[in-house]
Amino acid sequence: QVQLVESGGGLVQAGGSLRLSCAASGRTFSSYAVGWFRQAPGKDREFVAAISWNGGRTGYADSVKGRFTISRDNAKNTVYLQMNSLKPGDTAVYYCTAGTYYYTKDPPLVPDYWGQGTQVTVSS
Repeated sequence: QVQLVESGGGLVQAGGSLRLSCAASGRTFSSYAVGWFRQAPGKDREFVAAISWNGGRTGYADSVKGRFTISRDNAKNTVYLQMNSLKPGDTAVYYCTAGTYYYTKDPPLVPDYWGQGTQVTVSS
């Protein structure tokens, strides 16, 4: 069992940056791939980024490539999402997830666990 708690969301102007954090409980955190999904008002939940259990592989949605960076610190049971050059279209609730990384799937992460989400709002 893994429990996930996100933090770091907020309001930022277009072009700004935010760093989301996700703290995980459970001694098996390091065996899971982790990642982020987001859901904007009136839209389906969509994949944002994922990282394999040891950090050796990462995957990103085309809409965030070159702007967002996912990383993890297994010693701290924490995963991060650095978001730069934010756009109003990035406004959404961002969810941290833990699950399995599939190298041949798109998106590559199939979640088993979800956090409660953190709101990110980008103003124009």
